[in-house]
Amino acid sequence: MPFVALHPEVGRLDATQPGLGAGLEWSRVYKVSPRVALTCPECAWGVHAKHSPSRVRFFCHDSGRPPECSLANESWEHHMLKLEMAGAIRAAGWFAELEVAAADGSWRADVMAVSPDGERRMAWEAQLSPITVEDIQARTDRYTAEGVTVCWVSPHRRPPVWLGSVPSVRVRVPEEDGEPWAVDDGLGGFDSGRWLFQEAELTQFVRWVLRGQLRPCRSLPHHRQVLRPVDGESRWFLRDLWWTSRQSAEAQSSHERERRQREEAARQREARRQELEDTSRARRKAWLASPAGQKAQRRRQEIRNQKEARKREQKADNRRAQAQAQRDEEVARHRAEVRERRAREFALAQEREAQRRAAMQDLELRAHAVAEAWWARLSRSEVEELFRAVFDTAWKRERLRARIPKAGGVTASFAYGIPVHAFNRLYGIVRPCPELLPLSPQLAYHQVFVRDAREAQALEEGGLRSTRITHFGLADRS
Repeated sequence: MPFVALHPEVGRLDATQPGLGAGLEWSRVYKVSPRVALTCPECAWGVHAKHSPSRVRFFCHDSGRPPECSLANESWEHHMLKLEMAGAIRAAGWFAELEVAAADGSWRADVMAVSPDGERRMAWEAQLSPITVEDIQARTDRYTAEGVTVCWVSPHRRPPVWLGSVPSVRVRVPEEDGEPWAVDDGLGGFDSGRWLFQEAELTQFVRWVLRGQLRPCRSLPHHRQVLRPVDGESRWFLRDLWWTSRQSAEAQSSHERERRQREEAARQREARRQELEDTSRARRKAWLASPAGQKAQRRRQEIRNQKEARKREQKADNRRAQAQAQRDEEVARHRAEVRERRAREFALAQEREAQRRAAMQDLELRAHAVAEAWWARLSRSEVEELFRAVFDTAWKRERLRARIPKAGGVTASFAYGIPVHAFNRLYGIVRPCPELLPLSPQLAYHQVFVRDAREAQALEEGGLRSTRITHFGLADRS
């Protein structure tokens, strides 16, 4: 989406300028018939005049354009930043021209600012795509070789890796209509011995730069790390190059001179102190070599040996006393731990027994209601189906005729299951309630019959062994 195009008669057109920069009205190229043969200055492909939804004028490539055309591949944000920079340059009283290329093709400036007298040129580059520090420095050097200053501008939320390595800033993209573009990184001021981040509207920043009120300034080694609040916390950033005022640049130089003077003064003080120590050390060495010094050394050594012998004896006595005290303490602690452990075990056992009794009492009180709810889950036909399965199984497996006693029905002693007999002996229990198993420990010795695997699993979770449970896999009719 370029802003520039080549006209077959008047030459280069710039959609951002009045009269397209060539004294030609927009209506002469926009939706005219026959169509004007406009071409892209980058790839020489046909383009046509167009409006964006926000009425921004630009030139759009015709279909089938070359895929490598850099102007066509630039994003909308890239074009808007170039448009904003061009407007700021013109507002500062300079001329702005988009997509200006070197004669040998070694560079192409997004926006080229030219002073009113035509003596100075400055390239403004909207850099959105990733680039290494080495590559951006090489591109900056190419501009410098032709006497063109440059400022690189990034609109990304995170500062790019090259920010501060070349003359550059980061701008904050407006989030609402009417909100200005703002420089919020790369612009700094030196105060109280450190660099501080500063912010300014992009239009004001461009004006300051073009008028010479701001200039690139290298951070000295002791001032490259800068603290800045981000998302409620302070973070350190490394900045080697700032756009700043002459006063800030001079303040940094002055502060550095004062720092070096302080360091030199401290170095000299340290040298004098070291010299005095060396002199004192030499005098002491000479005294120690004399007969009086040697005698004093022997006497000091004797005193030192006596003190060390007394210290060794005292340490041995202390170790013996500590060992005995430690043994006594360990015996007492062991006895106390045994007493405490036994007391805890007894209290825990009593608590568990009380809880078990309370749970059993509660379960006994609720047993009838729980059993009714358990059997109410089955319809009459499902109950009959279950008993037919029990009787058929007893006959097929063991040739036994199972039956329900005349006084049959749910029995509390079998977790409210129904006992089934064969040959005057208990054959098994039909569908005991899983929740009431704790009230019927004798169920562990009997065969149990249930409808399906779900009921069998509930009994297993209640404590019955799977070998004592038979389920018939009957379908759920509910």
